[in-house]
Amino acid sequence: MNSEAMILSGRGVTAMLGPTNTGKTHFAIERMVAHSSGIIGLPLRLLAREVYTRLVERVGVNRVALITGEEKIAPKTARYSVCTVEAMPRETDVAFVAIDEVQLAGDLERGHIFTDRILHLRGREETLLLGSATMKPILRQLLPGVSIVERPRLSSLFYGGQKKITRLPRRSAIVAFSSDEVYAIAELIRRQRGGAAVVLGALSPRTRNAQVELYQNGDVEYLVATDAIGMGLNLDVDHVAFAQDRKFDGHQYRNLNAGELGQIAGRAGRHMRDGTFGVTSRVPPFDEELVERLETHQFDPVKVLQWRSKALDFSSLHALKASLDEVPRVQGLTRALPAVDQRALEFLARNPAVAGKADRRDRIETLWDACALPDYRRITSAQHADLIASLYLDLVEHGTVDEDFLAKQVRHADRTDGEIDTLSARIAQIRTWTYVSNRPGWLADPTHWQEKTRKIEDRLSDALHERLTKRFVDRRTSVLMKRLRENAMLEAEVSVNGDVFVEGHHVGELAGFRFKAVTGAEGPDAKAIEAAALKALALEFEARAARLHASGNSDLVLDSSGTVRWLGDPVARLVASDNILRPRIVLLADEQLTGAARDHVAARIERYVAHQIQTVLKPLDDLANADDIEGLARGLAFQIVENYGVLFRRDVSAEVKALDQDARASLRRYGVRFGAYHVFMPALLKPAPAEMITLLWGLANDGLDKPGYGELIPVLAAGRTSVVTDPSYERAFYKLAGFRYLGKRAVRIDILERLADIIRPLTQWKPEAGGAQPEGAFDGQRFVTTPAMMSILGATPDDMEEILKGLGYRADVATPEEVAKIEAAQIERDAEKASRQHAGIAVETVAKRAEKPPVASPPEAETSEKPSAEEDVAVEKAEEAAAEEAAAQPAAPAEASLPEGEAAAPREEKEEEEPKPVLLWRPGGRGHNDRNRQQHHGRGQRNEGRGRGQQNRKGGDGEHHERSGKPGGKGGKGGGKGPRRERNDGDNKQREQRRERDKPIDPDSPFAKLAALKAQMKR
Repeated sequence: MNSEAMILSGRGVTAMLGPTNTGKTHFAIERMVAHSSGIIGLPLRLLAREVYTRLVERVGVNRVALITGEEKIAPKTARYSVCTVEAMPRETDVAFVAIDEVQLAGDLERGHIFTDRILHLRGREETLLLGSATMKPILRQLLPGVSIVERPRLSSLFYGGQKKITRLPRRSAIVAFSSDEVYAIAELIRRQRGGAAVVLGALSPRTRNAQVELYQNGDVEYLVATDAIGMGLNLDVDHVAFAQDRKFDGHQYRNLNAGELGQIAGRAGRHMRDGTFGVTSRVPPFDEELVERLETHQFDPVKVLQWRSKALDFSSLHALKASLDEVPRVQGLTRALPAVDQRALEFLARNPAVAGKADRRDRIETLWDACALPDYRRITSAQHADLIASLYLDLVEHGTVDEDFLAKQVRHADRTDGEIDTLSARIAQIRTWTYVSNRPGWLADPTHWQEKTRKIEDRLSDALHERLTKRFVDRRTSVLMKRLRENAMLEAEVSVNGDVFVEGHHVGELAGFRFKAVTGAEGPDAKAIEAAALKALALEFEARAARLHASGNSDLVLDSSGTVRWLGDPVARLVASDNILRPRIVLLADEQLTGAARDHVAARIERYVAHQIQTVLKPLDDLANADDIEGLARGLAFQIVENYGVLFRRDVSAEVKALDQDARASLRRYGVRFGAYHVFMPALLKPAPAEMITLLWGLANDGLDKPGYGELIPVLAAGRTSVVTDPSYERAFYKLAGFRYLGKRAVRIDILERLADIIRPLTQWKPEAGGAQPEGAFDGQRFVTTPAMMSILGATPDDMEEILKGLGYRADVATPEEVAKIEAAQIERDAEKASRQHAGIAVETVAKRAEKPPVASPPEAETSEKPSAEEDVAVEKAEEAAAEEAAAQPAAPAEASLPEGEAAAPREEKEEEEPKPVLLWRPGGRGHNDRNRQQHHGRGQRNEGRGRGQQNRKGGDGEHHERSGKPGGKGGKGGGKGPRRERNDGDNKQREQRRERDKPIDPDSPFAKLAALKAQMKR
């Protein structure tokens, strides 16, 4: 039997085996402190740090040593040592020895080290092996006489199925096997659930401890880690979710076996609290057999352990390599694959400089010692071998490592700027030099470099922890969630600009009575943060409600969108109701505004809105609430209110004619004017009332988003009398803004009434008695456009033509003789008007003395004061006579007549440019009424008669006359004149009007007195 087989013995060795959460490590610590001395080997430096801390708490800092590849704390009075398995001595003289996670002896990369310690390291009084139950058969085979103690799991483990990462329960650990995947998952959790801690094997122990503490303290509810958490980390994990089930083991990608899955899944649950495990949506659900094995901890036993000979031959490089390749002679052991140190030796043996120096035993031993340098940087074997070669040559040639070279490398790593990957690379680099500084005999001043590299590693570790936390943790969410779980009273503060701070963290903005969280978290966490903030803001809501209730109207604004703003913040919006002048109020407030505070806010806003409408639309509001308007006048008043103060006279012509003078006077007292084209309220044709009217209409008709909303109010405010229409705008907006839509242009309503005042004398004037009247000058009451008309409209001649057509006037092409007659008549009229201007003041004085108004009252003369009954009758008679006479002409087909709102079709271009003909305009009679004009669907064609200046009119398709209802003829006898009956009706109507004018006038009326005054002046 060889020497290896002779030392394999299990006497005095106890193997405590079982799944995770069986208390094995805790038992080992208790057993070690019961002995006079002891040493425990752990698989991770992180776990070694944790056990070291616990031992220090038990026996004191001067009695515990910590020895790892990168760190050495060795008090002279230390009785207990905590080591990584690689740093454990191969021979020791202590009373107690414990090796944790012995199942790692089957690991391809590190297994041979664990195997060596299991087989050869013993305590004088007790040796304890801790690990999985899968080691039971192989330990009994290799260590005859070993005592096996199996411990059951303290809690149960259950399969939780497949869940999306964003649906995982709190206190979950998500496991992946690459840093990129870990970072991606942590970023997702930060966005959706507020943040996660990150644990990677490549992190420094200090960084990993800080991240674990972040999770353990409850600052975050999720942990994203590699399989590093399966190696003894004691965490408060309730659920383990596998985001991957394949890993790269250093040689190939492979699926995790059931034992490896069980080791990781077993971290769920703590002490007596049960745990669950499952997979994310990226991993197929576990099959039933695997689930059963994981829940019952039934895994395939370890059949062989990785082994590498400890009897190394340093007589030559060739002999050393041969001894490393030796195969075991004991069943149950298998030769390990070349590890990092052996691969480095292979490269260095081919390096002439190194091979030339390794010419004797001590130098070969130094070379093998240098090859043990861990590859923290995860670089290629060749690059790692080059670094070892530099160190080895310094050791051989100078006895120590060149400190200038070391200082340069350390200085290069001593920077805390950069992102996560950059800092991780620097930590790996400084860990290399920390390991070098801890190797005995490698440096002239090892203590200086140990302290220096330790400080640099700590700074880099802290910077990395800060970057990880900044990237993957929302500190506001984590702190608030922790306070919520503690059910603590949160302190809230609101800045002047509405920023909300809860526990000193900016969590959102408070606009009016609505809180908007800006934590960046989504899902349940975001709702919880919002709820916490609103809970903390309860007193602020009540205080704001009190301030709003006591605020003045100047602090409130009703904007064009129907939103009521208080000090700039939206607090309510308007919606339509049954009463157009009383819209309903909807508060824009969170549910936390309740009770009396909410009632006070609603009442104050309702008062403000009612005041605004009653103030801005006072004439309309007064008319709507008038108690002294009765009968037909009340019905007309209702229509005026429903149409926001403007009615087309053609639409209510019957109602207007049916009103007696008292009814009309009652309406006039509330600011209603009866114009030639409209029945309207001039006081509403201003920007503020027009804006309010447009808003109320928009609320009632869902028109706030329609094109053109609010676009015409600035035009009205700028004093424009007419504008070019935009076909994309809603036509109703023109009327609401106080404009009449007339094809290509829209004209302000009061300006149209002024136009009617200018046109009326042109169609009704006759020369004074004895004056010469040009023959035919006023045939058909025709007129031509004047500069005064275009001036008040701000229109060109072409625009003027469109406007008059839209108003229902009809145009005839004038001959030169007709133009001359019209101009002569207008010159005579202007002269007569000038001769009477000097008497105007006298007439006005007499009229005032008689308290009788002039016959014609221009729009500007309208005031809000209520005139006397006699004034009402006089003015009304004058307006009605003018308006009705202007609208009393019979309808006649005309090529220039178009329905309202329709633009004339463009004329065909002529081959030669001709002077534009002069148009003679005349009232369209009943054609003024849209009901009649809408029957004229076609467009007539004009043909100028030869030698007579007459026109033949060709009726368009579908053209009808109001009285006959017969289509106009197309040529033929009497073409263009229309039905005889219609002409007779028109003549009869004119005769009736003349008889009405010839009736004797009451001598007490203002008309009689004015007529007498005129006659006296002429004499």
